[in-house]
Amino acid sequence: MEIRLNGKKQTTECASLSILIKESGFDRGALIAEVNQQVIKQNDWADTPIREGDEIELLSFVGGG
Repeated sequence: MEIRLNGKKQTTECASLSILIKESGFDRGALIAEVNQQVIKQNDWADTPIREGDEIELLSFVGGG
């Protein structure tokens, strides 16, 4: 299926947000996930299905100063 991940078209067979995040290589500890402009809590990632045409934003936060 085709989705948009962080603004770029991408083809994926991932069934859930959790699997997509794992396969994308993001650090889960400092990550915020948004699906179709809805923030998804980390506890719900495994239960959030990925569907054709979804727009997903994965935002990593880093400390610094």
